[in-house]
Amino acid sequence: MNTKNLVALSLLIAIGAVLHAVIPPIFLGMKPDMMLTMMFLGIFLFPEIKNVVLLGVVTGLISGITTTFPGGLFPNIIDKIITSLLIFGIFLLLNKYRNSIVSVGILTALGTLISGTVFLTSALFLVGLPGPFVGLFTAVVLPAAVINTVTMVILYPIASTIFKRTKLVTPALAENQKL
Repeated sequence: MNTKNLVALSLLIAIGAVLHAVIPPIFLGMKPDMMLTMMFLGIFLFPEIKNVVLLGVVTGLISGITTTFPGGLFPNIIDKIITSLLIFGIFLLLNKYRNSIVSVGILTALGTLISGTVFLTSALFLVGLPGPFVGLFTAVVLPAAVINTVTMVILYPIASTIFKRTKLVTPALAENQKL
């Protein structure tokens, strides 16, 4: 892993951490997870397994530390690692369509739904939920999927253009990106 990639991934994680920390809880201590958007952006721009694992672990730790959900540290870590690997796998399966804005938007929505499901399920078994699963999913995860998707559709073309111009993405990835 080169230093440029680490710096770029660190910046994405830092932006996600600030967003995650400042967004207020909206329902029973849960809040939309804007760190997911940054994690997905890192996966889409730097699609290598070592980057994905690093993003999953670090994003999970930071989300867990800054969460307002009671006992949310371990569910966040579990959720981000599983979600990052699943979205990376699906991203790779899309092959030539994976860098279109439509694919990136759909993957972000799907990833947010996966993340919310894994988080709530692991929290249910590890620490319990402060309300019903369906209520938490409906009140927090579904709106978060919309927010994250809209954010990604706006950010992805900007970030990919900046990263291509500054040569932070690999040449093969830059050639395949369709905006």
